Amino acid sequence: MAIGERIHYFRMLRGFTQKYLGKMLGFSDSQADVRIAQYEKGTRSPKEKYLNALAQILEVSPHALDVPDIDSNIGLMHTLFTLEDTRGLKIGEIDGELCLRLDKSTGMDYVELYDMLYQWFQQEQKLQSGEITKDQYDHWRYTYPQMEVEQATLHKKRNTTKNID
Repeated sequence: MAIGERIHYFRMLRGFTQKYLGKMLGFSDSQADVRIAQYEKGTRSPKEKYLNALAQILEVSPHALDVPDIDSNIGLMHTLFTLEDTRGLKIGEIDGELCLRLDKSTGMDYVELYDMLYQWFQQEQKLQSGEITKDQYDHWRYTYPQMEVEQATLHKKRNTTKNID
């Protein structure tokens, strides 16, 4: 999904008009909706400062907006091929179903990426068990890694407080 589509998706999710979002970015009344329409159509790309501001206004990570082009199955396949080359992603089969896995021989990248994927797995399990709502799950995904950093900091403070007592 291209950046313009992501901006549109999150704008609609928040219930913002193009004009409102453009004004929040600091554009004039006459340019606000035009500029957002240009971003969403892909005729113009937001500069980094606007990308970061959009992410903040839409309450998502800038990474949630700036994603690789996976609009087509071919584009997705090439993204997966790149991940195989750069991150050790491998395709396999378990019980007759295709699956993706990480190759442990990729070293430290494996450990860090495994930890990230495991965090995702834990959140998905919480969603499946009813421990969190779909909105909470989506919030975790769209603000990742911010939520993980905040949760780790909170956990560390709790452990420090327990050790003091």
